[in-house]
Amino acid sequence: MSWEVLPVEVPGRGTENVSLELLPTEVPGVNPENMSLELLPTEVPRVEPENISLELLPVEVPGVDSENRSKGFLPMEELGADPENMSKGFLPMEELGVDPENMSKGFLPMEESGLYPENMSKGFLPMEESGLYPENMSKGFLPMEEPGVDPESMSKGFLPMEETEVYPANMSQDLLPMEVPETLYYMNKGMNMIPSNALEDGNSGLGSLGDGERQKRKDDSTGPDQGDFKIESSPCYLLTVRIIRMRNLQRVDALSQADCYVSLWLPTATCERSRTKTVRNSDNPVWNETFYFRIQSQVKNVLEITVYDEDFATPDDHLLCALFDTAKLTLEKTVILCFRPSPNAKEELEVEFKLEVASGPHETIASNGVLVCRELCCLEVEVAEKTKQKSKKELSLTVKGSFEGTQDIVLGPNGVVSPSCPTEFHYIKYAEPTLDVMLPKKRRYHPWSCRYSTETGSPVVMLNSLPMGRKTTIAEEKRFDLNVTAKACNCSCHQDLDMRFGFSLCSEEMAFLGKRKRYVASALKNVFHLPHDLQDQEVPVVAIITTGGGLKSMTGLYGSLMGLKKLNLLDCITYISGLSGTTWTMANLYRDAYWSQKDLDSHIGEAQKQATKCKMGCFSMDRMKYYNKQLCQRKEEGYRTSFIDLWGLMIEYLLNDGKDPHKLSEQQEALCDGQNPLPIYVSVCVRDSYSTNDFKEWVEFTPYEVGLLKYGAFVRTEHFGSEFFMGRLLKKLPESRICYLQGMWSSIFSVNLLQIWGLSHSSEDFWKRWTQDRIDEVDEDPVLPTRPHELRTRMYTPPGPLSNALRGALTDRFSVAQHHNFLKGYQLHNNYMENEHFCRWKDTVLDSRPNQLMQNPDQMGMIDAGFFINTSSAPLLRPQREVDVIIYLSYTTGSHTSSLDKACKYYSEQKIPFPTISLTDEDKKNLKECYIFQDSDLPGCPIVIFLPLVNDTFQEYKAPGVKRCCSEMEGGQLDLTSSCSPYCMFSVRYTDENYRKLLNLSEYNILNNSEMIMQALQTAMQRRRQKMC
Repeated sequence: MSWEVLPVEVPGRGTENVSLELLPTEVPGVNPENMSLELLPTEVPRVEPENISLELLPVEVPGVDSENRSKGFLPMEELGADPENMSKGFLPMEELGVDPENMSKGFLPMEESGLYPENMSKGFLPMEESGLYPENMSKGFLPMEEPGVDPESMSKGFLPMEETEVYPANMSQDLLPMEVPETLYYMNKGMNMIPSNALEDGNSGLGSLGDGERQKRKDDSTGPDQGDFKIESSPCYLLTVRIIRMRNLQRVDALSQADCYVSLWLPTATCERSRTKTVRNSDNPVWNETFYFRIQSQVKNVLEITVYDEDFATPDDHLLCALFDTAKLTLEKTVILCFRPSPNAKEELEVEFKLEVASGPHETIASNGVLVCRELCCLEVEVAEKTKQKSKKELSLTVKGSFEGTQDIVLGPNGVVSPSCPTEFHYIKYAEPTLDVMLPKKRRYHPWSCRYSTETGSPVVMLNSLPMGRKTTIAEEKRFDLNVTAKACNCSCHQDLDMRFGFSLCSEEMAFLGKRKRYVASALKNVFHLPHDLQDQEVPVVAIITTGGGLKSMTGLYGSLMGLKKLNLLDCITYISGLSGTTWTMANLYRDAYWSQKDLDSHIGEAQKQATKCKMGCFSMDRMKYYNKQLCQRKEEGYRTSFIDLWGLMIEYLLNDGKDPHKLSEQQEALCDGQNPLPIYVSVCVRDSYSTNDFKEWVEFTPYEVGLLKYGAFVRTEHFGSEFFMGRLLKKLPESRICYLQGMWSSIFSVNLLQIWGLSHSSEDFWKRWTQDRIDEVDEDPVLPTRPHELRTRMYTPPGPLSNALRGALTDRFSVAQHHNFLKGYQLHNNYMENEHFCRWKDTVLDSRPNQLMQNPDQMGMIDAGFFINTSSAPLLRPQREVDVIIYLSYTTGSHTSSLDKACKYYSEQKIPFPTISLTDEDKKNLKECYIFQDSDLPGCPIVIFLPLVNDTFQEYKAPGVKRCCSEMEGGQLDLTSSCSPYCMFSVRYTDENYRKLLNLSEYNILNNSEMIMQALQTAMQRRRQKMC
């Protein structure tokens, strides 16, 4: 038998059809001496899948004598090989007469080479020699070594999947298909291993990769592993849009007819806006122009069709804008629709649509039902200089819609190129991307005019036309060549996302809950003197939520925790959530890894020292220099600085003696054994030109991760602020110190005029006509059949100049914390409006406008959650946390019931279980220290223990049941509500006496209502037991 690399010649097949893949056994009519152990005929007549050995044994072929089988294959035990001497069924034995030194090492997975059978495909044996290890094998690569394949495009002997058009979703996790089809398909370059119809939903025997696969981070740390996302192979569609005509156009200009054109925008397909030609002076313009869009079938694609009247001196007039959901279209069917601004309008725009399956391979996407993560490619651009430059030249490169956007390459004298490494662009593979190049200007002398002229070159390259993995020269200049290489992104595997992609709790929090239950169960047993230990299912989840209020809320929370500590109830708490001033208390406590297991006097004493010190040093010259230095350093690190960062540095001075180096992720140390409750810090994400009531999205911060509840997207806490694109961490920034986060969590500078109006009038309805977009639902003609996930066709009317100016004045905020948007690049799933997790938090005016909702800016604006309903309860009402009891601590300066009423109304509108608040007007005027609200008939509804910071019985009692004497009455007098109160929200300094009074009051209110708190905990335990029955 020959050991040379020769193509196998199969009867009736040319060598060009032979796959360079694996080793079958002998084939009828093939001389064994001509068979190469490096090659494989891809189709064997009459070979059935069930006859193929899954242990790399030679295939039984009818008519082939077993004695003539090649002994270069893996012998069976019946061939006389001693199983004990076989390497797990993979190595032939020397006693069979085969000399191992003469065998092709490319097919021997020897243990001493580091290759183990469990890491290999059961049906195949694709290995190089000893330098190749399983962890270096790419799951998207085929084990080949094909003559004529550029080695630069091969990964250590593995042919990239693009070269064979085999994609990961079509492949087994063991690198190759697990089953061999009845007919073995050719693996030649450019052909599919599996027929395309086998990849359609319901027809694939391979299926998608498992939901919630464990993700591995680039830094080798354990990444999020509980994302409930799904990886699947999804087809792309070709959307054909023909703009036909406009009828009965109303005259806009008094002196002339309209000069109309139509603009089309489909951001999920391309970043470029398309437009028709302009038809001059016509009330019934006809365009008859066709446009094509390649769209992903699992993405919500809403086409915006806008008619403009072109003006030369002023901005073009907006005449009509239709928002059309392409999910309404039926595959392979042409339909002509007419859009009218209103049902009775005579104006109508006539458009023809056709949707068909696009040619080419399916796209591998990942989705959690709300967001869709698509495939990425990476473009490398490098300059090859031919001669040295005499002066500095600049190249400007732009890939619209990419992570990088626009980048410059500087060609300096003496052959210096900046940057020295290739310039990279990360872009969505199937989004029709282009590379726009602005070449250096050239000066040319024209002797006939004795003048110089300047010429610029601007080539445009369609990136999808570039061969994958091959260097291509796109511009040849006298002094340099511009070369580009398009390749699959190293982080293109959806299982290697750098963020958690799901609605479940992260693995770290789940592990914490298991440990915390031991503390809670032990504490409950001691408090209630239970005769037996509680089972895990019997242990209730108790959470503390707070309201904001500056220094008042910080001091009040210290007192409340002290009261719970004295009742031995602090170990019964699983979560503490905070916003505004209560985050100051939480951040200080969690510096101590075992704070709740110790006496709190030392922490309270330190807080008193900071609360009572003079704050004028905050504005000293040395401090100003420190602020400037820190902000410059933060900017150099890659952050966009704002006044909120300066406010965070001022808070650092207010609460500390010096620089506070602590970071939020470091608080994980205080949770490692479940010894403390899990802290949750709350903020809301806002948008420019929208009031907080119109647009806000809840953001939660824990020591483990930061995420948006509505989208199920979470990043590790140490990566918050870094730059992401399509779920991949592309530029890591140092983690922010916690003082910058405190500036965001407790910013009083993010207020706008509309917020101030709402505080005084409790309603913004009067201004909504000025601050909200006008969107009207209409029916297209003819009316298309509707399905639940489809969006109705809408007509958008933009505001006029006066409305825009007034809207800006009302909604502009003085300053907002800016952080890099970790949702950048994501698109919405076609069924996102039907997703229960999204609907739970669907409360913005943009939720039904996906183009605007996911028009992700580079920066994400976040403000103090107190500007919405002043409560930190939202993250605790996630159903995954299963909170049974909420201890609601209100420290607000205004009405204590206002935030509670707003929270109750909000959760009722969102259909989130929350008890009804039943307080009369008389109750609200004369609040007591404690109330319990519950609704046993509402599944999943927590018990709410409402503890407003009011001075009721504390005036006469210094401790529960201990009356004050005459000399002690002064200690019970606190002014908490008047405008001259020392405890107003803007007060940043207390006297020692005022601090102690407030601390004692908040502690007393807890101790004096211990029976009601105990009663609520007992009720929660009873409910838990009933669920077990």
